[in-house]
Amino acid sequence: MRLLVRDRMLGIGDDYWIEDDQGRKVFLVDGKAMRLRDTFELKDMQGRVLIDIHAKMLALRDTMVIEREGEPLAKVKRKRLSLLRNHYRVALVDGTELDVSGKILDREFAIEYDGELLADISRRWFHVRETYGLQITREDADPALLLAVAVCVIRLAEKEREGDDD
Repeated sequence: MRLLVRDRMLGIGDDYWIEDDQGRKVFLVDGKAMRLRDTFELKDMQGRVLIDIHAKMLALRDTMVIEREGEPLAKVKRKRLSLLRNHYRVALVDGTELDVSGKILDREFAIEYDGELLADISRRWFHVRETYGLQITREDADPALLLAVAVCVIRLAEKEREGDDD
């Protein structure tokens, strides 16, 4: 499965569609404005909320929380020791961990489980600069979860960069 994502994904308060490789609308990203923390909802074509994404309020390190139907699903945060590339750890509530690494701000990174590629996020497939793709490599993977993970790591990397600019 390959999804097409416009780079305004992290515009809080902006609503926009994510399309499949056939140009069909698949997911709606609903950015919630006027909140104390970054908040997004990922919805299906019928408007049902599939995933809630928000920044954890009181945490030593920036952390994003992914929920499904009001229940925690995963926490995403930067790994402590990641010198050459951006590395993030996704801790699922069942104890499973995903590893996200690559050039996050360049939209060139991978999501892996136990060394196996689950999804590849890349701009190299597109000529339009503001567009990148999320290619899911395993058929049994959860597209909504992987898209939520991509949203989280991009937002965390952008916040970290904003902090470095201060």
